Amino acid sequence: MKRCAWPASPLAIAYHDREWGVPVHDDRVLFEFITLEGAQAGLSWETILRKREAYRAAFAGFDPAKVARFTAARRARLMRDEGIVRNRLKIDSTVTNAAAFLAVQRESGSFDRFLWDFCGGRPRDNRVRRGTRLPARTPESDALSSELKRRGFRFVGTTICYAFMQAVGIVNDHATDCFRYRICLRK
Repeated sequence: MKRCAWPASPLAIAYHDREWGVPVHDDRVLFEFITLEGAQAGLSWETILRKREAYRAAFAGFDPAKVARFTAARRARLMRDEGIVRNRLKIDSTVTNAAAFLAVQRESGSFDRFLWDFCGGRPRDNRVRRGTRLPARTPESDALSSELKRRGFRFVGTTICYAFMQAVGIVNDHATDCFRYRICLRK
């Protein structure tokens, strides 16, 4: 069974085989991924995958309404949580992003609708050939980053936005000979 070249560990393989590139339309999952992609800045995705369950516990199952209400005391406690990345700016940005996420939901009906309308409503099929280097950013990720920043989001630079777009299936960057390529096109 052929898969993309990047997943090397059992955890990364499981993530690749079950989640990466699958179009997501659940707001809670979208909030989870935008949070995890921001937490990953400067770190490996493997590190974040290992901490994912701790993130779910620390950030109220990624319920943006609950996270938006986190007090300064709760954020200070998170700085002592060894299960997550203990970076004050990243923790604070998660709370800020939760409030911005809720504002987008109120304005658009759902974050899902905003995101997929923003990106044309369909996954982009990049038809990646094995050995092709994936971009770190695109004009679409530049535009998404700018719009999210305009709306008050933080830790949403263009590279983070492109990784987010890959993770939630807005772009299909599975290699064309990967067994997941066609599956993700059908979602």
